[in-house]
Amino acid sequence: MEFMIRFAIAGTLTSGVSHETSQFACDSLLWCWNRIGKQCYPDATSILLLLDCGGSNAANRFIFKHYLQMLANTIGIEIRAAHYPSYFSKYNRIERRLFPHITRACSGMLFDTLDTVVNLMRKATTATGLATTVNVIRRCYETAQVATEEIKQNLKIRFDQLLPKWNYSAVPS
Repeated sequence: MEFMIRFAIAGTLTSGVSHETSQFACDSLLWCWNRIGKQCYPDATSILLLLDCGGSNAANRFIFKHYLQMLANTIGIEIRAAHYPSYFSKYNRIERRLFPHITRACSGMLFDTLDTVVNLMRKATTATGLATTVNVIRRCYETAQVATEEIKQNLKIRFDQLLPKWNYSAVPS
């Protein structure tokens, strides 16, 4: 007798019509939490984010920490951030397990409209049950935001003793 085990993998992607900013990243997390996270984990007391060290969510960006703090305040749950060191995002399981399938689904296609991109990403499936959810944020975000001294002083970020540059928590006020 032969058995086939199927593992359902869910991938959530967010696309936008504006620039990728720290605020966009946190808005994406808020959408994902409200739409998926709180239904799957209703008793959650914290969220762990595994992040690379570049772009809108870089470990050295206080503006990202500011928006992460605002997100923690909004959802009322501690958000723990653990950044991969620079050039180590190749160890991020998401990049190895999800993005190759997204790349395959979009291979050779022209991204002429946002609808085309969204439909292609939604078609990324595998025989083992990968299903993707695609969210589109149609808000325009301000670029080149800089954290003021006031923002830095009002943060309730708790830095870890071990590797505080890359590991910290945003505790809700």
